[in-house]
Amino acid sequence: MAEKRAPVFVPCDVPAKARKTYIENYRLITHDSGRLMLFAGDQKIEHLNDDFYGEGIHEDDADPEHLFRIADQARIGVFATQLGLIARYGMDYPKVPYLVKLNSKTHLVKTAQQDPFSGALWTVKQVAKFRDRSGLKIAAVGYTLYLGSNFEAQMLREAAEVISEAHNEGLLVVLWIYPRGAAVKDEKDPNLIAGAAGVAAALGADFVKVNAPKKEGADPAGLLCQATRAAGRTKVVCAGGSSTDAKKFLQGLYDQVHTGCAAGNATGRNIHQKSLRAAVGMCNAIYAITVEGKTVDEAVALLDEPGQ
Repeated sequence: MAEKRAPVFVPCDVPAKARKTYIENYRLITHDSGRLMLFAGDQKIEHLNDDFYGEGIHEDDADPEHLFRIADQARIGVFATQLGLIARYGMDYPKVPYLVKLNSKTHLVKTAQQDPFSGALWTVKQVAKFRDRSGLKIAAVGYTLYLGSNFEAQMLREAAEVISEAHNEGLLVVLWIYPRGAAVKDEKDPNLIAGAAGVAAALGADFVKVNAPKKEGADPAGLLCQATRAAGRTKVVCAGGSSTDAKKFLQGLYDQVHTGCAAGNATGRNIHQKSLRAAVGMCNAIYAITVEGKTVDEAVALLDEPGQ
């Protein structure tokens, strides 16, 4: 018996000419589950080389192509990275579904020095032209904005334009939204995280990536329910964060989905800092929980190097 497809909600700002493309892209990156397993590979700008070389990081990760090898060999929903990397490596990995991260900034300028701002590096039109010329599976775009920053208004305006233009091309949009700046006292305050999810809904995003909320003495997954309700029809995925024990990570992910009603995850370091074999195993385990609804034990069985 064929598995039931999750319904695809098509926003009203997707024109008739792009409706079919939007639906195809949605089904492609969610595998008809309605949930998103996003493999995040945008840290080459965000964190420079700190995430790719050093103690506790496998030597495979020093080569940018490591990201593409993982995305090609593992089970994922979509691979998020910058357009330049896709242009350099995409021709060798045509089967991978891609999300183009439109803006990025380094971590060199700290919040104490200046409120964060991340302006667009590429336009949606450039991405659409690249998609059409290359024939690659460019299914979505992503944009980061920092609520509470002095530059909030500019980033909100750019994000709104991105969503409008992307939907016009049949592309999905994932917003990375982080409360950050001198005005923000607790970046993971549950009410603030829920507010960020609500902003994504107000802008019309398809998915929003947020940090998991935290409050002393409270269950993080339970706290996430406030954000998923505030987001409405915009689906919430949680950031993976820094590397941690694989089974602990998978349990947290399971709880986010089944208790917090998250629609998936966006994971980078907990995948790519491993060897290729271990990274593929970790991807497959995350995919099993996110897309296939497997248990933590079933997912752990897919790890190539448990605990690595």
